[in-house]
Amino acid sequence: QVQLLESGGGLVQAGGSLRLSCAASGRTFIRYVMGWFRQAPGKEREFVAAINWLGDITYYTDSVKGRFTISRDNAKNTGYLQMNSLKPEDTAVYYCAASNAYGPTAAAYDYWGQGTQVTVSS
Repeated sequence: QVQLLESGGGLVQAGGSLRLSCAASGRTFIRYVMGWFRQAPGKEREFVAAINWLGDITYYTDSVKGRFTISRDNAKNTGYLQMNSLKPEDTAVYYCAASNAYGPTAAAYDYWGQGTQVTVSS
């Protein structure tokens, strides 16, 4: 089992930045791919970004490329999502997740955090 806990969400104006953290406990975090997903009200959960176990391969959905950066510190069992140039359409609950497989499919992720709210005002 891997337990994941997100933090760092909040309210920010358009154009601002936030840094989300995902603290992992339980089984060795380094074994897992880490992903970030988000879910806006009335919409399905969507993939945002993923990073492999070593931290040298990343993958982003097109809408966040150039604005968001995913990273991880395996020594600290923590993953991060740096979000810059935020837009109102980025407003959602953001979830971190861990998987044995690398990719954007939510069904492939075995462990999920409870989410952190990000609200971007216009």
